[in-house]
Amino acid sequence: MNFSSKLLENAVNEMAQFPGIGKRTALRLVLHLLKQPKSHTHRLSNSLNNLVDDIKLCGKCHNISDQEICEICRNTSRNEEIVCVVEDVRDVMAIENTAQYKGLYHVLGGKISPIEGVGPQNLTIDSLINKVKEGTIKEVIFALSSTIEGDTTNFYIFKQLENLEVKTSTIARGISVGDELEYADEITLGRSIANRIPFEKSL
Repeated sequence: MNFSSKLLENAVNEMAQFPGIGKRTALRLVLHLLKQPKSHTHRLSNSLNNLVDDIKLCGKCHNISDQEICEICRNTSRNEEIVCVVEDVRDVMAIENTAQYKGLYHVLGGKISPIEGVGPQNLTIDSLINKVKEGTIKEVIFALSSTIEGDTTNFYIFKQLENLEVKTSTIARGISVGDELEYADEITLGRSIANRIPFEKSL
C-alpha cells in the first residue's frame, strides 16, 4: 500500500494493530477521522490518553475501574457472600446486563492456557483463594466460557478450594460449549446464573 503522507501511513499502521482490522479498514477509519472536525479527533485522542493513564484495576475484584475500588465492590446492597469468577471485564458487563446477579465478582484476567503460556501464576487465582480463606464468602460461582481452557481453569480453582468451607457452583449449560459469555443473549445468560448447579455435578 503506497501512501502519499508519512503521517497518514503511521496512523494507518497504528490503527491496523487493533484486532480484526486490516490495513484497508484502518485506512478507511483514518480517512474518516480526517474528514471530521479537529475537535472530534482531539476528544477521541484525549479519551484514549486518559484511558491508558488513569484506568485502574479494582483492589478487591480486579475489575477495570476509575477508582481504587470499583462501583460494584463499593455497592453495599451487593451480596458479599457470593463471588462470581469470570475471565475479564466483558464477562462482568454481560452478567450485569442480565440484572439477575446481585453478588460480587472476581476477574481472573484470562484462562489457564499452556499453549499460550498462561499458567495459574499469571492469573489472579491466589487473590481469590485468599479472599475465600478470610471466611466471608459462602459460594463461588464459576462463570468461565465452556471451552477446554475455561474448564481447565474451573477445575484448577475447584481443587484449590476443595478443602475450604465454601460452596462451589457453575452456571448451567444454557451456554453452548465453546461459547464466550459476552456473546450470549441476556435471557439465556441470566437463566444460566439463576439455575447454576454444584460444580461437582458438572465434572
